[in-house]
Amino acid sequence: MKKTLPLLALLGAMLSGFLSAQEARPNILFVFSDDHAPHAIGAYDGWLKKVNPTPVIDKLASDGMLFVNSFCTNSICGPSRAVIQTGKHSHKNGFMNNGNTFDWNQQTFPKLLQKAGYQTAIYGKSHLKGKPQGYDDWAVLPGQGLYYNPDMIFPEGRKRIDGYCTDVVTDLAVGWLRNKRVAGKPFMLMVQHKAPHRNWMPALRHLDLYDDVEIPEPPTLFDEWKDNAPAARLQELEIDRHMDLNYDLFLDLTPEFNQPPSQLRQDRSAWHNMKRMSEEQLKKWRAAYGPRDKAFHEAKLSGKDLVRWKFQRYAKNYLRCVKGVDESVGKLQETLRQLKLERNTIVIYCSDQGFYIGDHGWYDKRWMYDESLKMPFIVKWPGVTKPGSRNTDLIQNLDYAQTFLELAGTKLPEDMQGKSLVPLLKGNTPKDWRKEIYYHYYEYPSVHMVPRHNGIRSKRHKLMHFYQFKDEWELYDLKNDPDELNNLYDDPKHAQLRKRMKARLEKLRKHYEDESDTSVKPDLIKKYRPQS
Repeated sequence: MKKTLPLLALLGAMLSGFLSAQEARPNILFVFSDDHAPHAIGAYDGWLKKVNPTPVIDKLASDGMLFVNSFCTNSICGPSRAVIQTGKHSHKNGFMNNGNTFDWNQQTFPKLLQKAGYQTAIYGKSHLKGKPQGYDDWAVLPGQGLYYNPDMIFPEGRKRIDGYCTDVVTDLAVGWLRNKRVAGKPFMLMVQHKAPHRNWMPALRHLDLYDDVEIPEPPTLFDEWKDNAPAARLQELEIDRHMDLNYDLFLDLTPEFNQPPSQLRQDRSAWHNMKRMSEEQLKKWRAAYGPRDKAFHEAKLSGKDLVRWKFQRYAKNYLRCVKGVDESVGKLQETLRQLKLERNTIVIYCSDQGFYIGDHGWYDKRWMYDESLKMPFIVKWPGVTKPGSRNTDLIQNLDYAQTFLELAGTKLPEDMQGKSLVPLLKGNTPKDWRKEIYYHYYEYPSVHMVPRHNGIRSKRHKLMHFYQFKDEWELYDLKNDPDELNNLYDDPKHAQLRKRMKARLEKLRKHYEDESDTSVKPDLIKKYRPQS
């Protein structure tokens, strides 16, 4: 006669099986910085690798998979984040530039993860305005936030937290892992740093980092944009003409500073932040920058020598901010190890877009040129991603939402426009994987005056259309011209390539249902742009 388990034992077995299934679903730790260019990560083998800027993130790459061809859909902070939340291009999620307000009532992947049984939390920079939805716990910076003693907005209200912003955000995330996480329940934790966003204010402990190092110059530091469309010559993001010695590079900067900015749209957040610093913080800050300022005044630099000085000052501060983020990645992983969560947690490092660190003589982002189009994406999935692997498939931030949802074992919404990266993480590339990525930038007129443009990029070629003022195009062969210095658009030898790429651009535009107005508006030339 067959024995029957008592009802209580049967229920216990069922519950145990359910919990095992829950625990088997991976946790997700998504560390997300702001404006961290891939070439400022050692593992990406860029020209800044020589100064070893990111040893911890490099180790993450050696333990997992690095995506070589990772791109954004719209190279600016808020829109990039909105794309990640929704899995939809900017024209679909309604957040096309930083002046927009994100509609938190729409479908987002954190909401869907909650429905699938995940515990969710976000700490740091949101930049989407409004109160985050889809998170069990959160604390976000108002707008860009401050580097020192930042205000944070919690569900119960706004309060100041003393300390350095990267450390504050990290500590909030570590506190959640230790004290608020529900044991046995899968989680998705987003740790979103302000750094290394402008104005590049490093932590006090990093103020002297790189003092004895000469940062390598990018090969295009003195680019004159001779072969670009006129847009490249009429921007406002040059280290030479537009980077402010005081507000961007802290020359002589004190809370009492009252000199007007050199540019109409100058970011003065560093000056405002100094007014919130403690006496001890200010003392250490001036002790570090005072002697450097004195040496600058004595040198009486001009021309290319001045540009080189500005580049060194900028690049060192940028990389000092990166150092804090790198340390954060280490602290978060050590916390996972201590809590015995390491084996079942996927750790992802990413940033909202790339950035110009003197490349083409610029700072900031926005353009479709590779330095700002590319974004880092590194994933450690214990037991799944092959350690030290490098993937060359074309991916975008458009793909993250569906990736997270597949990891959670939940249904993928049909209206999301990306592709799950799970097959790639397992070492398999689907036969129908994309051959080009689509890009569209909308924020003009605005800070840095980069005009609206769209385009496509394949592994080898790129086509860009600057449509606001004239019918301006750029076409590049990235294999032979990785720095994008030789515009092939008007070259008769590449007529067929031009035709093919334009057809592909139109096909992708229709595929993603982008009905944005791309008609030329000559009347804007007189209003916003000097004649080229």
